[in-house]
Amino acid sequence: MDRWDRVGRFAAYGAALALTPYLLIKVSWVVGSLLGLLPVGAGFGKAEWVVLNSATIGMAGIGIAMALALVRPWGTRIPGAPLVFCAWVGTGFLVPVLPYAVLGSLLDAPESGSGTDPSMPVWEAVLVQIGFVGTGLGLALALPMYLRRRWPEAFTGRLGDGGGGSPGLPPWTAAVGAAVGLVWLYWAVGGTAGVAHRDDRDLVWHALSGVFGLWALAASAAVWAAVRGRPARVPRWGPTVLGWLGSGSLFAWSGWKLPFTLYLAVARPAGVSLPENLALAAVLHLAAVATGAAMLRTLVRARPASRDA
Repeated sequence: MDRWDRVGRFAAYGAALALTPYLLIKVSWVVGSLLGLLPVGAGFGKAEWVVLNSATIGMAGIGIAMALALVRPWGTRIPGAPLVFCAWVGTGFLVPVLPYAVLGSLLDAPESGSGTDPSMPVWEAVLVQIGFVGTGLGLALALPMYLRRRWPEAFTGRLGDGGGGSPGLPPWTAAVGAAVGLVWLYWAVGGTAGVAHRDDRDLVWHALSGVFGLWALAASAAVWAAVRGRPARVPRWGPTVLGWLGSGSLFAWSGWKLPFTLYLAVARPAGVSLPENLALAAVLHLAAVATGAAMLRTLVRARPASRDA
């Protein structure tokens, strides 16, 4: 075991440990609300609260299992496709927003958990934030080490070493990804076209729009470079990692936001709205999901040399 493998092992266990408090908190919310010991979240009925938090319990459990699979011997015996998909979605959720999460926790630390929602006291909010940041950092280190061990050909050499020219890149992929990213960046810098409720925009909305826009552009450029094999002297691992994280961000976050956007467009609940036009937001999220999935397929098909791993 070399130095990088030891770093990956430590990071994988750290990611699983960091996410455990979040899992336990969510379990306590579900059990407490069912027994009448804890209040449900503001704006939710009991059934909605239980279903929502049960879904996040499942996501947290999958995240912990995935982190352990990256380091335990049984992880190498899991079929590649489901493990890669879960790891891609998990890192797409957590790693791209790490800079925002770290900066936000530093700026808002005195106010964390001070809202009116009785289900999130200060100490729970702190544990949740630590869990997300710790898991994201752990996966950012553990996952490349796992992939390096299992599929080393995807990370070795340079772009010009025979990996370019893959026919697996749909011609619309890079263009649509870049277009989605430009729209989000336009909103991040204060653009108002396509914004239905200007007063609902806040610093968080602008910051996240900018983060997702930058990752969409990075993914489009990285996947295009990986399959074209240019610039030829660029190390292959750079575009591979950027394409992986950016495409995962497109798929995971828009896949999470699309059902909520459609719910708001159909149900029109009182007192709940998004800054952006709902129809435009739904189109953007649908395009992001499709583009992210196409990018992952392209990255997998563009692996050079051996394809029997």
